[in-house]
Amino acid sequence: MLVIGRRAGRGPLAFHTVGGDMSVNGINSGSFDFSKLQGSNAKTTAAGSAGVADFSSALKLQMANIQSQSVGTLVSSLQASSKVSGGANFADILGTGKTSGNSALDAMLGSAAGISGMNGISATGRNMSLFDPESAYRMMTNINTKAVNYKAESSEMTDMKAYVSALQREAITLGGTDASASGEEIQRRVQAFADAYNGWIQRFGSELQDGGMLAGTQAAKVSQWELEQSIANPFYGAKEGLHGMADLGLSIDPVTKLATVDNARLNATLANDKTAAMGALQDFTTHFAKAAELLNSDGNFINNRLDNLSRAIAYIDTNMTSLQAEFGLGDAAKPTGQVAKALASYNAKHGIG
Repeated sequence: MLVIGRRAGRGPLAFHTVGGDMSVNGINSGSFDFSKLQGSNAKTTAAGSAGVADFSSALKLQMANIQSQSVGTLVSSLQASSKVSGGANFADILGTGKTSGNSALDAMLGSAAGISGMNGISATGRNMSLFDPESAYRMMTNINTKAVNYKAESSEMTDMKAYVSALQREAITLGGTDASASGEEIQRRVQAFADAYNGWIQRFGSELQDGGMLAGTQAAKVSQWELEQSIANPFYGAKEGLHGMADLGLSIDPVTKLATVDNARLNATLANDKTAAMGALQDFTTHFAKAAELLNSDGNFINNRLDNLSRAIAYIDTNMTSLQAEFGLGDAAKPTGQVAKALASYNAKHGIG
């Protein structure tokens, strides 16, 4: 039986086997780590995190292990058969020079069912030459799903990058508020920033929650957390005796995660000490704009994730035919909801379909 799980302390999907089924690492071996779908030059940014290995080389090694296990099993069976005298050679295993129906190998490969060759795909999409074609088929089902999910995620992360850039611009605009501006003008600008932030939360909030499409994407979760903390930081204006943007009426609802503006509190702070209020506003907007810039910078969270996704997508697209020939076709992916919508967006952007 194929079991999908996560390695302790890590998070990427892994495929395990129980009860003698074939795993991607070979018969009854450990696991196949789909985090390796990040590509040959994948990078990580979180301090202390492990680097992502070369997926191409890793998958080829897993394929070789499966082939070795399958061939080893066939050799053992042939050597034990009364139809084979002495040691079996590779030509024997491949059936070279043998007449179909006269060898133990033919029986194991299912020639009576019309299957021929080591890589013959049956009418049900299984590669019956493998020791455990059903486990291989399930693995390909998961690869088919990953191929779709990675494209959908790439589309969403591209949109997130654009939203973060828009929030950076809003922060810069708010930070440009003149100290001589009226209370009404300051209120309008703070509300405009809150509206932009809420647009970001409404666009991605459900996807970032547990079970959402981006819930397992570190770059997305870190982006949400960093920008929220930038608003909630209580130390803006501390030297003037203020307690962050909350004293200027801007706060984050702990349940909805939406930004709210308390105009009465903002007006009271402006009336009490406008210089301190504007100093806190400048501290906040400078910090927020810098946080947004870093999230989108080369080699950092969002761009790094997009780069890794593009490598994984390219590898799967390039090798899908050979993978299916090796392990079976697998069930076709059937995306629904936001995944289907994001996939359609990805395909439209890349001229697919």
